[in-house]
Amino acid sequence: MVGELEFEKPVIELRKKISELKEFTKNADVDLSSEIQKLEGRLEKLEKEIYTNIQPWDRVQIARHPSRPTTLDYIERLFTDFLEVHGDRYFGDDAAIIGGIAKFNGVPVTVVGHQRGKDTKENIHRNFGMPHPEGYRKALRLMKQADKFQRPIICFIDTKGAYPGKAAEERGQSEAIAKNLFEMAGLTVPVVCIVIGEGGSGGALGLGVGNHLHMLENSTYSVISPEGAAALLWKDASLAKKAAETMKITAPDLKQLGVIDEIVPEVRGGAHRDVDGQAVKIGERLQASLSELSKLDSTSLVQHRYNKYKQIGKISFADDLLGVK
Repeated sequence: MVGELEFEKPVIELRKKISELKEFTKNADVDLSSEIQKLEGRLEKLEKEIYTNIQPWDRVQIARHPSRPTTLDYIERLFTDFLEVHGDRYFGDDAAIIGGIAKFNGVPVTVVGHQRGKDTKENIHRNFGMPHPEGYRKALRLMKQADKFQRPIICFIDTKGAYPGKAAEERGQSEAIAKNLFEMAGLTVPVVCIVIGEGGSGGALGLGVGNHLHMLENSTYSVISPEGAAALLWKDASLAKKAAETMKITAPDLKQLGVIDEIVPEVRGGAHRDVDGQAVKIGERLQASLSELSKLDSTSLVQHRYNKYKQIGKISFADDLLGVK
């Protein structure tokens, strides 16, 4: 099965067996309804057991699922009157970042997000969701426009990282990301960021400075991929599973550490199982954030953002070692 994940195999096999029995019952004069009912009960129990005890490496695999919904999938379901904007007015357009003006529940907003492809052709067009500097400059142009016209900003984060190629570096990749960090910190409108897939390195940070930062339940947010960390720490990329557990890159871990604000629950099995249902859950969280932030004036919004990031990582190692809460 395309996109089949290792930890899901027992569930998939049981579903297949139930399907075969139903097909056999339909075509043969045999009543297997009681057996099917028992298997469906076992399936329900098995799904609950597996999907409520997902390990960090399993979440990494779900975040990378080829059918996982993208920024455009959510834009189509959550926003109306979306008008896409192209180009950075310096070099060109970058298809790895999509953005524009739209309405969210009738309120004008600016939407920006990483955009990856769903097949080989689209992935090449979108550079596999890895932006060039012109992508970050396009995003910043949109955000400054939103600041000027007092529109809330919503950022969808989903990238392995910024593109590390020679041409991107020559055009100022690091400077473009750094400028986004600097400028986003001072925006006078509500900024809500949500990690919907992979949030990798500076490529994610370039759209990640907001008043609220949320994550989908099975998304990841990290300075480096598990494979990269394993290669650096243990000289063996095959130890990625161990690295994923050690790095604390999942939504539950980052919520506990105070890096993110809220975890957006996913439909059972991951967002790719029910895009419409997942969009509803994201919409509810976005609405709650915007309602809360709309009560703050421009000065308070900037201070709120400053306080949020100042508190991240504030920990006493002595207390931690002694087990003091």
